[in-house]
Amino acid sequence: MYKAPVSEIAHTLKSVAGLSAALADGRFGDLSEDLVDAILEEAGRFATEEIAPLHIPGDRQGARCADGVVTMPDGYVDLFRSWTAGGWNSLAADAEYGGQNLPTMLAMAVAEMWNSGSMGFGLASTLTMGAIEALEAHATDALKAKYLPKLVLGEWTGTMNLTEPQAGSDVGALRSRAEPVGDGTYRIFGQKIFITYGEHDMTDNIVHLVLARLPGAPAGTRGISLFLVPKFLVNEDGSLGARNDVWCNAIEHKLGIHVSPTCTMIYGDGKFGDEPGAIGWLVGEENRGLNCMFTMMNNARLAVGVEGVAVAEAARQKALEYANERRQGRAPGWTGDGMSPIVLHPDIQRDLLTMGALTQMARSICLACAHAIDMARVHAGDEARAWHERASLLTPVAKAFSTDIGSQVASIGVQVHGGMGYIEETGAAIYMRDARIAQIYEGTNGIQAIDLVTRKLPQSDGACVNSYFDELDAVLADLAASNNPAFGQSAERLKASVADLRAATYALGRMLKDGDMAGALAGATPYLRLFGLAAGGVYLATSALTDGENEERAALCRFFAENLAGETAGLRMTVEAGSDSLAAAGKFLIA
Repeated sequence: MYKAPVSEIAHTLKSVAGLSAALADGRFGDLSEDLVDAILEEAGRFATEEIAPLHIPGDRQGARCADGVVTMPDGYVDLFRSWTAGGWNSLAADAEYGGQNLPTMLAMAVAEMWNSGSMGFGLASTLTMGAIEALEAHATDALKAKYLPKLVLGEWTGTMNLTEPQAGSDVGALRSRAEPVGDGTYRIFGQKIFITYGEHDMTDNIVHLVLARLPGAPAGTRGISLFLVPKFLVNEDGSLGARNDVWCNAIEHKLGIHVSPTCTMIYGDGKFGDEPGAIGWLVGEENRGLNCMFTMMNNARLAVGVEGVAVAEAARQKALEYANERRQGRAPGWTGDGMSPIVLHPDIQRDLLTMGALTQMARSICLACAHAIDMARVHAGDEARAWHERASLLTPVAKAFSTDIGSQVASIGVQVHGGMGYIEETGAAIYMRDARIAQIYEGTNGIQAIDLVTRKLPQSDGACVNSYFDELDAVLADLAASNNPAFGQSAERLKASVADLRAATYALGRMLKDGDMAGALAGATPYLRLFGLAAGGVYLATSALTDGENEERAALCRFFAENLAGETAGLRMTVEAGSDSLAAAGKFLIA
């Protein structure tokens, strides 16, 4: 059974990602380390004792849909109400609407625990928090006053409606339409698919943020607007009114996250209301909906990265527990009676340490990204801009690298279990099934890699990424100066990885400057993994250096550096010279 790793999360949050330094500088008002510890402890208790026990039963039962009504698995309605009663939905929201104004990095730290307990459960709050951010940034004061307090408290949930049958990642192809009524409202018509928590019975209202086209709007992404469309209309006094003309036609039968209803939503077919058309309100400017939605998507991309960390952590714990219990063969040096625990076999140790290193690296990257978001909010001028660029740089890495390792670690966890891992009853396979969607959510990981290479590396003519690399170099200089034998060859190996990252970055920059877009795109995905491995390895060193009494942290850093960091050299070669061979072989794939 999952147990929240509160001390590890706290250490990463405070000593690796930078929360302690920010608190010491007074960046977050009266927030203290004691209060942070209390929040993390209670979050860990809730995730361990109340969420995790419902994970497997909820997976087996799943959400059900009948005649447009979605029923959550047993126990989840009460669980969600207990969770919101604890104030967990409002951590990072604006105090003006009932939020607690706590740092994003603290919200992300506790979000890991919710998603480790049950990723399907954690998804509801992920989308609601994104909706809150989008409305805070772009909605009218009237819409904010009517909808944000209920969303912040968790009395209502929010959704993000982009995808349509013919328009997946290419949202410019969407066909949903919005017709102005003349009184400030619009009638929305269309179909949306893959809508997480589009319908459920945990709250009495659901607030949909929907992308649609106005009459005469330009083609492509330039002609998309964003609309707020509630399940139930809201009266002037805040009470619920008539049912809006939006409903769930079906839920998807998915590989994993069975707790979470993934809905096909129908807007404006006349099922509800006096006339066809779901009533909605414009959020932001006409034909600028994608810009508004990106506020929500950027929040969601980091949150999805945290989901990858969460599943990896839960899978790691499951595999470690099994490896200490399962006896098979006789490990080298085993002198006991009969078979030895498989945790003593070198191959199993390699698997478990790989799981641990990758999980901690991804956790550090995600929390460092959240820290940059927070710093951009509490600074002004050039400092705010620099922190915003840092957050923009790390967001695609946090999302893609963390979800990639989520699937990788969950798969290794099944391997540690052997044949028993392939049997559902042991509970190892559930993590592999749950993890797989996160690599697709909120822009596939290939899209994240393209974003990193074509948009984020060129920020400030490369000053942003070079400043980040300088910080990595400074940590490695401290590592070398420590002269601690526990680190072995970590300093040299990690320095080589960062050198690979710098060289690959230079190569991509040259391709973009020379107009070789095909070469840059071919190298994007291996580059993103290279970035995650190199930066993550340095964060392992940071973790060990800031906790010099903990031998386990130094040992994990050394394991990664001397066993896994060499992958960056091969990735660098792929980035620098893999494009021609890809194109030569790729032409034979075309029908």
